Amino acid sequence: MMRGRYRLWQVAKVILSATCVLLACRLGLAGQDATSSDKSTDTRPNIVLIVADDLGYSDVGCYGSEIPTPHIDSLAREGIRFSQFYDCAVCVPTRASLLTGLYPHQAGRALAAEPGWTDAGIDVAGDDLPPHEGHYRPEAYGRSEPGVPGGLRLQCVTLADLLSKAGYRTLMSGKWHCGEATEYWPVNRGFDRYFGLLEGAANYFNPAKDYLRPRTLMLDREVYRIQDKSFYMTDGISDYAVQFLDDSARDERPFFLYVPYTAPHAPLQARPEDIQKFKGRFSEGWDVLRRKRYQQLMDEGIISRTCALSPRDDAVNAWRLAELLHQTDKLERRMEVYAAQVASMDAGIGKILSRLKALNVEDNTVVIFLSDNGAYGGELDSDLGDLDSTLPPGGENSYESYGRGWANLGSTPFRLYKTWLHEGGIAAPLIVRWPAGVKSKNAVRHDVTHVMDILPTMLDLAGGSYPDMWNGKETTPLEGRSLAPLLAGEAKLAPRTLYWENFGHRAVRSGDWKLVAKHRRWELYNLKTDRSEMRDLAGAFPDKVRELAGQYDRWARRVGAGIPPLDAANK
Repeated sequence: MMRGRYRLWQVAKVILSATCVLLACRLGLAGQDATSSDKSTDTRPNIVLIVADDLGYSDVGCYGSEIPTPHIDSLAREGIRFSQFYDCAVCVPTRASLLTGLYPHQAGRALAAEPGWTDAGIDVAGDDLPPHEGHYRPEAYGRSEPGVPGGLRLQCVTLADLLSKAGYRTLMSGKWHCGEATEYWPVNRGFDRYFGLLEGAANYFNPAKDYLRPRTLMLDREVYRIQDKSFYMTDGISDYAVQFLDDSARDERPFFLYVPYTAPHAPLQARPEDIQKFKGRFSEGWDVLRRKRYQQLMDEGIISRTCALSPRDDAVNAWRLAELLHQTDKLERRMEVYAAQVASMDAGIGKILSRLKALNVEDNTVVIFLSDNGAYGGELDSDLGDLDSTLPPGGENSYESYGRGWANLGSTPFRLYKTWLHEGGIAAPLIVRWPAGVKSKNAVRHDVTHVMDILPTMLDLAGGSYPDMWNGKETTPLEGRSLAPLLAGEAKLAPRTLYWENFGHRAVRSGDWKLVAKHRRWELYNLKTDRSEMRDLAGAFPDKVRELAGQYDRWARRVGAGIPPLDAANK
C-alpha cells in the first residue's frame, strides 16, 4: 500500500511542479536557475521565518490583544493573516513538522503519554469515561519527551537542507529543540550559521541557571559563553539574526533566516524597564479583557459571530473574587512581565524588519510569523533550588508562569491550552508579508492551514524540489501542501483531513467536522457553527464519530502515532 501511495505521490509531484512553474511566472519567480549567483537575475525571494514560543491565539495586537505589538501588526497590515492556522500543540512536534513538512510522528519528534502520567491536572489512568469504539487506549502509549536521546530523524530532509540545495544561504538564530547530540545540531541539518539554544526554553538572563538543568547556547559549532552581563535571551536572538543578515549582504545568494524565539515561554523574566511600561495595564482583569479581545477579533474579521466566546475556565476564579481576596497585585505583575516578554520579541522583530529595509531587500523578502502552540495553562514553581520564591516574577531568580487565568485570556475565544488538541491548544496566529509577491493588504484568509504547509510553500517559492532519497534512504512523501496559490490570491486549498496526537490527546478535522479527545472520550464539533467547541455533538451523530474515529485509526497506524521513536529509528 505504501508503494502505491509513493507512486501516486510521484505523479502528483509532476502535476504540482507544472502548477508551480505557472504560479512562479505570475509571481515573477520563474526562469531562475536555483543555483544562480547573480542577484541581478535571481529574483527568487528571501525568506524570514519567525516563530513565537507559547504565544496564545489572541496575544498580539492584530489578533485582538491589548499588548502593543506594532511591528508584528505592521506585517498583518501589509500582508495576510490566517484565521484557521494550526500547529501541533507543543513546541517539539510543531518544530519537527515545520522543518520537515511531515507529521511529527514521521519526523521522530512525537510526544506520547504513559499510564498514570498527568497533564495539568488531568490524570490519564483516572479518566474513567468509556472510550468510543476504535481508538487507542493510553495504556498502549510509550513516552518521548524533550531531553531524551535522539532528535529529528536523520533520514528526514529539513527545510534548511532543501533551501541550501536550492542555492540559498541558510541562517538560524533561536531555539532549536530538535536534538542535542552533535549529529542533530542545526549546522548538521542544513544551516550555514547558527546562534541559539539547543534545548527548550531557559532562564532569559542566565541559561546556565535553569530549573531543570543548565542549558547550552551555541554559535555555529562552538559553545557560546556569555560575556555581557546585560545579556537577555530575546535580545541575543534578535541581534544575531540582524548580524547574520548583515553578513549575508555580502553574499550573492538569496537567504533563508529562521528565527524561533523562546519568548514568551516561561519563566516570567524581563528587564525591569520593560515591565514598568505595563504597570497597571491589566487591572481590569481577565474577564473584561477576554470580552474586549473577543470583540476585536470579530471587528478584524478573524472570527465570525457564530464563534461564541467560551466561558471562563472552571479552574479560574472570577477577577472580582481575586479583588476581594486581595490577590490582584501579584496576578497583574505576572501579566505585566508576560507582556514585557511579548513586547521585547516584537521590538526584536522590528530590528529585523528595519535591517531588511536598510539592506534594500524588504520588497522581495517573504516574512512569516507564527506561534508554535497555544497559551501555556500550567503552573511553574517559584521555589526551585536557589530560586527565591519571595521575589516578584520578572527577575533572574524567579521562575513562574503567568497561570491559567491569563492563559485563558491568551486562548480567547477558545477553550484549553498548550498540549490539548481543542482549538485553544492548536489554533495559532499566522501572518505572511511579501510586498513583491503578495498584493493583498490587511487581508484575512479562512482556509484551513497547518504548520507542515510551510516547507512545501517555501520550497515552491524558492524553485526547489523535494528529493526521493536522502542520506541513502527513501524520503517520506510530504504531508503538507503549498500555500503559494493562496498567497497569490488565486485559489483555495482543496478539502483535506488533518490529524493530531500527543500525550494521548487525539484529534481529526475533516471539513467543518472536528473529532477531539482528552485521552479517552471522543467529542464531536461542527466548527463552522461552533469554532469555540461549546456543543458536543457526539451523541447526536454517532455515525460521524465512528467515521472520523476510523479515519484517525488508519492515520495513526500509517504514521506510527502512539509509538515512541526509537534510537534505531532515528538513525
